[in-house]
Amino acid sequence: MEKCFVYIQLPQTLETVVCGRFERERLSSGDYVGRFIYGRSYRTRQNAVEIDPIHLPLVERQFDTLALNGIFGALRDSGPDAWGRRVIEHAMGRLDLGEVDYLLNSPHDRAGALSFGLNEVPPPPNRSFNKTIQLETLLKAATELESLEFGAPLSAELRQLQQLVDTGTSMGGARPKNVVEDDSGLWLAKFPSKSDRWNNAAVEAGMLSLASQCDIRTPPFRVQNVAGASVLLIQRFDRQKTGAPGKTDYFRSRMVSALTVLGGDETANRERWSYLDLSDEIRRWSEKPVLDRAELFRRMVFNALVTNNDDHPRNHALLANTARWRLSPVYDVTPSPVHSHERDLAMISGTQSGRRATKSNLLSGSARFGLTIEEASATIDKLRAIVARNWEAAVRHHGATPADCATIQPAFAIPGFDD
Repeated sequence: MEKCFVYIQLPQTLETVVCGRFERERLSSGDYVGRFIYGRSYRTRQNAVEIDPIHLPLVERQFDTLALNGIFGALRDSGPDAWGRRVIEHAMGRLDLGEVDYLLNSPHDRAGALSFGLNEVPPPPNRSFNKTIQLETLLKAATELESLEFGAPLSAELRQLQQLVDTGTSMGGARPKNVVEDDSGLWLAKFPSKSDRWNNAAVEAGMLSLASQCDIRTPPFRVQNVAGASVLLIQRFDRQKTGAPGKTDYFRSRMVSALTVLGGDETANRERWSYLDLSDEIRRWSEKPVLDRAELFRRMVFNALVTNNDDHPRNHALLANTARWRLSPVYDVTPSPVHSHERDLAMISGTQSGRRATKSNLLSGSARFGLTIEEASATIDKLRAIVARNWEAAVRHHGATPADCATIQPAFAIPGFDD
């Protein structure tokens, strides 16, 4: 039996309190069941907020789940993804960690407003973050750690470097990354990977710039040269610096992935991976559903136009800075230069032909986003012109070479889009 307390930093405050208790048990069938219950003292707080308003409403009852190996989506979203798990496994020298182990050993910079521990009193907040001036050291450590086979001995230098890497690795995704701080706040630094086929920092920055031109909300970002390598810095949109003089404090926003909103998982039940269903859920979740559903449509169209087929539900999120939820700014948008006539997105994008990235399929579900066919068609035509006209200049502006552009060019030439 794995157990832990769940802590939450309350909206627009620096106060962290226990909100509930989570346990995970392996059944005789081999399946895992997770159980969560809100604490009575938390439920009666005037400023208490739910972790998840649909799946974990703020009521007096125990919640059970067999999904996601017995871990509730809202809790899983606060844990590390592939890169962060790899760092934790190296640090602990174990590959047999349970889900609660990952939650407990993930650093304070985790996404959202939750944290986890074994004591009924939350520990004091960790206000220590790596600094942007340490990026060269962090890049070196991430590069060495990415190439290290599990179980291989760590050099004395890498053991010291890993202490830096351990701080700032709980954010999602598979790429090497770290959270760093400067005078303006916290940034997610995305480092080059040994598997990169082009300057990923320049290309992703170009896609964020292009998305902004398409009226899609993006966080502040920049590309920084670090020891001859391009590193993409994206400002954390789930943190808000308080501005208290002489202090480094942050308000934390709750954050859940679209995977959690849809009640899906990462392997089975992919029929729940749907932009249409996510738009329906936004009607229940969002403080401004009309705006968020229309923007979700633009994001879906944009992903189709740049062949971002890594648009799975963990790459979309809802965010709550206060008691209410909104669609988060866009993140993790990268082109995939496939050469096939037909392109598919990761999520269902229409009622006509599922995930197919064609204009007619995108139009077929427009009503689910609160749009008429005419409004949706005008949106597609507008975004298509912006992407075709500006994609190359956007990525070149952030440091992509002509060779990089030639490699990714097929992502923007979709011969079957009008079929």
